[in-house]
Amino acid sequence: MFDSLVEKVQAARSALAACPIDLRDAERVDLLRELEDLKCAASAAQAVTAVELEASQRATQVAAGVRPSRVGEGIAEQIALARRESPHKAARLLGLGKVLTREMPHTLRLMQEGRLSEWRATILARETACLSLEHRAEVDTRLCANGEAATMSDQGLTRAARKLACELDPAGVAERARRAEAERHVSLRPAPDTMCWIRVLLPVKQAVWVYAVLLTIAKTARAQGDPRSQGQLMADALVERVTGASTEAAPKVELKLVMSDTSFFGTSEDAAHVEGYGPVPAPWARAFVKDAATHARVWVRRLYVLPSTGQLVAMDSRARCAPAGLADFVATRDLGLCRTPWCGAPVRETDHVEAYEDGGATAADNLQGLCRRCNLVKQALGWRATQVFSRWWRHTVETTTPTGHRYRSRAPAPPGHVEVYTYGERLELELTA
Repeated sequence: MFDSLVEKVQAARSALAACPIDLRDAERVDLLRELEDLKCAASAAQAVTAVELEASQRATQVAAGVRPSRVGEGIAEQIALARRESPHKAARLLGLGKVLTREMPHTLRLMQEGRLSEWRATILARETACLSLEHRAEVDTRLCANGEAATMSDQGLTRAARKLACELDPAGVAERARRAEAERHVSLRPAPDTMCWIRVLLPVKQAVWVYAVLLTIAKTARAQGDPRSQGQLMADALVERVTGASTEAAPKVELKLVMSDTSFFGTSEDAAHVEGYGPVPAPWARAFVKDAATHARVWVRRLYVLPSTGQLVAMDSRARCAPAGLADFVATRDLGLCRTPWCGAPVRETDHVEAYEDGGATAADNLQGLCRRCNLVKQALGWRATQVFSRWWRHTVETTTPTGHRYRSRAPAPPGHVEVYTYGERLELELTA
């Protein structure tokens, strides 16, 4: 039965890949709708399957004698690898699946019918998270039993669910708002074109106050003839008030900028890499180094790379105000990102591929950078990691999950390295990928 089901899914995928292009516009619109319905139904199937997988894996762990406090470890990570998502997002998707299958049957039915997307189901689950099971079921019935939720926009659905929650349990919603204030935080995310998003989660009163102050400053400056746009003025005012310095002044900070020697000296345009952000163009990197040199002494840490493979083999320790040692080398080799496929979280821990207690050496070849979550998961029942050795490849680790699925990750290519393979080398890569 399973083989037949998989064959049908594969056949449908092949049919979609061969989608004809000689369609009338009305047919294209119909096809878009059918494809959207298919996505919704597929999301519902994924939710149900993920919940079933969790139940089966938990039973397996209990039968194997895993401590109760550790039962459930590694399950979300298996879902993440299968769905090519980060473990954090996979955990949220698994949580959504459990809510849908156990508490919101009408929402799940709309998804299975192709009428409600995974995101809108997430909105309903999120806005009813503070309610009792009885009240959550009431929202599910009132918004989804007759299909009303399928006709709403994201914002309309959010407001409708929030309104019902406030009516059903006003005290609970107020308590949730009070607790949410403790979750205020600041985060940093890379944006295109060597920019970054700084996101601040604040209680609404504080957020509106901050925005109003910045807006007033910007409007005042514009009225006085400042040529900058309102958005630029608000951003600059924020930086000046947080740092206590003008945005024209170069801050004295430690920044790990990885670039090839040829790019550093201007004889090539190989992209550089800024830890915590990602790739940046060579001219920008050189300009940054030059600008920093005019305000503070610049310290250069040399990296040594094998030309044939791009394998980072050594790094000198002559640097000031930077963590020294092997962990820093490994984090630099992995460009600061967790080596688990599709995770993308910052490196927080240096992990032994072969466990230290099993005789694994504390050496670069046996180390990889992982986020805290992925490092803990490696200790769960049935997980195994091994290093894959090849004279042609960069540092490669193969992770095997409890279900026997295997996933490989290679250390990123350092800036300036170009992959060059002979036919035989490329064939080995393809056969073992």
